[in-house]
Amino acid sequence: MNKQKRAEIFARLKAENPNPTTELEYNTPFELLIAVVLSAQATDVGVNKATRKLYPVANTPEAIYALGVEGLKEYIKTIGLFNSKAENVIKTCKILIEQHNSEVPQTREALEALPGVGRKTANVVLNTAFRQPAMAVDTHIFRVSNRTNIAPGKNVLEVEHKLMKHVPKEYLMDAHHWLILHGRYICTARKPRCGACVISDLCEFKEKVLD
Repeated sequence: MNKQKRAEIFARLKAENPNPTTELEYNTPFELLIAVVLSAQATDVGVNKATRKLYPVANTPEAIYALGVEGLKEYIKTIGLFNSKAENVIKTCKILIEQHNSEVPQTREALEALPGVGRKTANVVLNTAFRQPAMAVDTHIFRVSNRTNIAPGKNVLEVEHKLMKHVPKEYLMDAHHWLILHGRYICTARKPRCGACVISDLCEFKEKVLD
């Protein structure tokens, strides 16, 4: 795939959705961090249901830490892997209070040092909360990048590096959201909706599904 084609792809995605954002509900960087930790192997819809009950009660490191593991579980027990997530969130709150003045750090290294925060979660927080160019490659972005040929790679890290290199600079800040939404609603796993796709003529996928 050449440079011009990639630029046109992102120009169209932008035209369709000028201000894309995460579907997780949050008001502060801390709320976003906790929501992203909870969203691993869970849906944004499921996480939002839980945080709508949790955040009015506790939405700061101190308040969530005060709930304790068992108290937090009551709010997040509808989410997959809630036992380990509750433990990670409580440990993360403790570190934020003790080491970061209860603020969410703005560097990848400090974020990845938090329990339950991997590279993907760190990238979401850096990009969405702090508007740093970062690419959180989840299953949707991995699929879209490979299927369209925008940034093919054998693993998520390879795809991440290729996207950071090849996405035109003016689109880099929002590319993560455009690709994830495209993968979630149009370029779906089992049967991509090629007939409803604004970039189907630019996409290099050989087996297009015309619905």
